[in-house]
Amino acid sequence: MDIVNPVKRNVLLNPGPATTTDTVKYAQVVPDICPREKEFVNVMDEVRRELVKVVHADPKKYTAVLFTGSGTVVQDALVNSLVPANKKICVVNNGSYSARMVEIAQYYHIPCVDLKFPSTGLPDLKAVKEALDKDKYIAVVATTHHETGTGVLNPVREIGKIAHDHGCVFVADTISTYGLLPIDMEKENIDFCMSSAQKGLAAMTGASWTVGKIDEIVKSKGYPTRSYYCNLFMQYDFFERVGEMHFTPPVQTIYSLQQAIKEYWQEGELPRYERLSKCWEAVHKGMQEIGLTSVIDKKIQGKLVVTIKAPKDGKFDFFKLHDYCYERGFTIYPGKMFGLETFRLCNLGVITHKDIEDFFVVAKEAFRKMGYSIPIK
Repeated sequence: MDIVNPVKRNVLLNPGPATTTDTVKYAQVVPDICPREKEFVNVMDEVRRELVKVVHADPKKYTAVLFTGSGTVVQDALVNSLVPANKKICVVNNGSYSARMVEIAQYYHIPCVDLKFPSTGLPDLKAVKEALDKDKYIAVVATTHHETGTGVLNPVREIGKIAHDHGCVFVADTISTYGLLPIDMEKENIDFCMSSAQKGLAAMTGASWTVGKIDEIVKSKGYPTRSYYCNLFMQYDFFERVGEMHFTPPVQTIYSLQQAIKEYWQEGELPRYERLSKCWEAVHKGMQEIGLTSVIDKKIQGKLVVTIKAPKDGKFDFFKLHDYCYERGFTIYPGKMFGLETFRLCNLGVITHKDIEDFFVVAKEAFRKMGYSIPIK
């Protein structure tokens, strides 16, 4: 695709939307089309098949079901659709995005076992097993693969095995790992994963999806219907019968997603992971040069998000740091850990370690403007 007018490039170090290519941006510029036309139905069909391939899932067992909305729309769909009558969901909760699934269950009045663990560490697998041993009404276990609020990478393979050993369906929120970290659904014991176009595939906001087991989706037809717009079986069934979303899809976003998937395969799964790993290492190097430290032990980080402790001397002002960097093309994000002043640097998009190095040149200037000597003692 030829780009006649390149778009100003910003380096987004926030947790999504991510930095995109111009080719993905311009993929949205298409002739107006009714989304019920066969031409667009073919695009949707291609996208669904490709989304299954990204996580190495068997298309005879798994399918992709898309919804219009941010990633939370898929959390909503899976939580409200997969819990049978008189059963419970158990959420292994060590961060704000797992906590969101607890809140969704509460809003639908679905019985929920909220297994809370500290947000700075990994969940206790023994405690997960004990909870499932104790409560035979648990039918679904859910957790977040990578807590974007902190950068902790959870042991989903182990949690999924515990869930399966107890006859439970296992749901993993892979919104910030899908298309970034290599994922094999069956090896990781995942029955349903999820993601959103503006995250790892670096497309545009507006489309989200789950890749999940077809037989479990079909089973859910007989479960209580708790939502109309976000019912998993209804959406799946409409795709299978008509080839489309039940309601109007985000047409231009789907075209950009189609292009982003092509670029994912062009780069390659492992080269993408290696590129982002270099970005992560560059973040840690830049932090050390300034004199900053991360909240989360490097050993349990997912190489996608680093939560940084803010200096406690009274001079630090996140908004001054943000604005100084933003004016120079870099976007950073505040932390999501209550009671601790932090900020996050996320490498989720189409960026390189050189972008990270350039960011830290600017960040050092910002810290000096706030009155710091580098490195901070």
